[in-house]
Amino acid sequence: MNREPKVKARMMRPPTHPGAILREDALPALGLSVSEAARQLGVSRQTLHRIMAEKTSITPEMAARLGRFCGNGPGLWLRMQQAYDLWHAERKLGDALQRIPVHTARRAA
Repeated sequence: MNREPKVKARMMRPPTHPGAILREDALPALGLSVSEAARQLGVSRQTLHRIMAEKTSITPEMAARLGRFCGNGPGLWLRMQQAYDLWHAERKLGDALQRIPVHTARRAA
């Protein structure tokens, strides 16, 4: 029996990569160039480009930087990355994941 709570129906389309949110929403709303945003974040322009191109994941350190920069906290950026990674991992594992038995701990008498 699967004990994980069913919060939403299984998503058919992948969650948006947080780099796309940064590229499409955050930086345009702030009116900043990639170079200026990278400077303010304290990272290289190349690092920021890789994230925005969805080639690099958001690390906890980058989440802390982005959370401060955007004023919305690091948790949001980490949750977006986690949702993106988990969605892709589940599809990569495919049927192999379904063949793994689910175990639950027995309560002591």
